[in-house]
Amino acid sequence: TTLHRSHYSTTSNNTKLQRNTRTRLDRQTCIAYSINQHQYIIMSPNATAHEADQVNAITMSTKEDKSKNTYISTHPVLAHKISILRSSTTPPSLFRALMREITYSLAYEATSTLLTKSIELSVQRRGVCVEVEGSKLQEKIAIVPILRGGLGMIDALLELLPNACVHHIGMYTNKDKEGNGTPVQYYNKLPRKCESDIAYILDPAISSANTMMSVIGMLKKWGVSKIHVVTVAASSAGLKRIQEAHPDVHVTLGTVVDAVVAEDGRLVFPGIGDAGDRLFGTGCHAIEDDEALLRVSKRKRTMSM
Repeated sequence: TTLHRSHYSTTSNNTKLQRNTRTRLDRQTCIAYSINQHQYIIMSPNATAHEADQVNAITMSTKEDKSKNTYISTHPVLAHKISILRSSTTPPSLFRALMREITYSLAYEATSTLLTKSIELSVQRRGVCVEVEGSKLQEKIAIVPILRGGLGMIDALLELLPNACVHHIGMYTNKDKEGNGTPVQYYNKLPRKCESDIAYILDPAISSANTMMSVIGMLKKWGVSKIHVVTVAASSAGLKRIQEAHPDVHVTLGTVVDAVVAEDGRLVFPGIGDAGDRLFGTGCHAIEDDEALLRVSKRKRTMSM
């Protein structure tokens, strides 16, 4: 008998394991119980290897955040690429390539909960056609990039989901004299009638989450039943706002970045800079000196972090 500790939280008067919806386990496979506010699973010695792997998949946690709807990547290669992406010395061409690679990796995780239906396939084997069972995505998917930064993430999603619809939303921040920002919509291509089952919102970075909160509100009013946010970097405060205000919304991100104190005493979010400018080479000057790419202190910083 093997004892596994589950990372799922317990609730009062309920000591049953909160099972992953994608996993089907026979009741004879395992027994869950609670000790000192933690869930444990006793694996039956009669469980098959496949059933053991399923239980291990439930109990293993690859998330840094405890929210069940939030996935934060811990992959070392992705962390390496995100670091290069965030660097103010990274030129637009490399920034675009990295944004696509990182988004593809994040989207692969974000789409892992999509529902499928069984279909019949004819597979050829040594000149003989054999009927087998396959799977097909059954949900209608909408990709919602927030302009302009979200444009650099679209291609990666379309590689995974070529039949998805793309609905652009344009937002900008209107700052008052005190420096407080209010999100303003200037473009919206959502169709009048919602025919999508799930919407993936694309935005490279989340700071205060004001813009993301507005877009989530739009999509809920539009009528989509499932919303999933895909972002490269998010502040801990912004992520917490989304989790508290919209606990039903899923979030997949590459890293969480905390605010730091700037030289003038202001709190700033050192995310990835202005993603729109960095994607399309606007608002910055070309860097021709190869040495300057490595030593940012030797040149004037033209891209805010």
